[in-house]
Amino acid sequence: MAELKLEKTTEPGKLRIYIGAAPGVGKTFLMLRDAHLLKEQGVDIVLGLIETHGRKETLAQVGDLEQVPLKVIPYRSVELKEMDVDAVIARHPQTAIVDELAHTNVPGSKNRKRYEDVLELLDAGINVLTAVNIQHLETLNDAVARSANTTVRETVPDSFIKRADEVVNVDVTVDELRSRLRQGKIYAPDKVEQSLANFFRKGNLNLLRELSLRVTAEQVGSRAAEYRRVQGLEQALVPEKVMVCLSDRAGNEKLVRVGARIAGRLASDWFVVYVARPQRDHGHGDPAAYDRLQSVQRMARELGAKIVVLEDKNVSDALIRFAQQESISHVVFGQSVRSRWDILLRGSVLNRFLNEVRDVTVQVVPMQRDLRRI
Repeated sequence: MAELKLEKTTEPGKLRIYIGAAPGVGKTFLMLRDAHLLKEQGVDIVLGLIETHGRKETLAQVGDLEQVPLKVIPYRSVELKEMDVDAVIARHPQTAIVDELAHTNVPGSKNRKRYEDVLELLDAGINVLTAVNIQHLETLNDAVARSANTTVRETVPDSFIKRADEVVNVDVTVDELRSRLRQGKIYAPDKVEQSLANFFRKGNLNLLRELSLRVTAEQVGSRAAEYRRVQGLEQALVPEKVMVCLSDRAGNEKLVRVGARIAGRLASDWFVVYVARPQRDHGHGDPAAYDRLQSVQRMARELGAKIVVLEDKNVSDALIRFAQQESISHVVFGQSVRSRWDILLRGSVLNRFLNEVRDVTVQVVPMQRDLRRI
């Protein structure tokens, strides 16, 4: 028995993610149904945390599945419950179910985000089934905000999705989903009309459904390409390289998400590059700008980027030199907010880069202040 336990704890667990276009498509229901099938096959499976949202069909699907007791955490004179990561690891099942992947844990929890809890379980050798809606994927945050006219504050890094061994797309038609909403199967009756007019608009749901299908297809394609490479079935391609150029103004989060999407499609390495001017950066001249930069760099690191800080008096020289040294193939710039007259007088980093660096695809992203909480 000791050898068997050692083998379970030294090998990372397998990760299966159930992904859907919107609340109510049936991710948790399907995940629970699959859990019962695994249990019937002799798999030791437990509920680390499950959210039924008061839906009768989902609650009934829990059945006799074992629930690891939740951890009670005092917060602002109330007691809230979160998954007890240490208790699940101590119980050490073969598989654990962890719902609502994008959730932010209560302050005082072991980890800040639930996906970090899942990473602990995987590192402990426990397989995990989890579920998430497509709008919580970090690099799709801007697209969802534009389409749904809503701010999604809880996100999951794309690098976590890429780690999945399986991604299951839980899909229903737009009409079926709106019908479920009207029947009170998703939200309380007093929220139905507002939801139909906003997030559950047909156009928005069609976009989310397309994004969900695309992410699933990209994951399957990436896995297939990796299998062919390992098996020697095809020659590995020369990897593309993406560079995102940060500035010290607000809105850099959008550039990072665009870069991550490009890198994800190309299965490539990517860099987030900032040029620090001597005696001007490091938080001394503008503490607010420095804090913004540090926050964006943390976000980029979570999304899988390599953070590069170059020190040079001339921003253009530094970016051109790095792009040429690293054989960068795709570059993301933010659109300048300077006037045309100022650009004519002082020159433009983008224009200089385009003039001197060849065979590179450049994407210029419109910039605006990003008021979303990171």
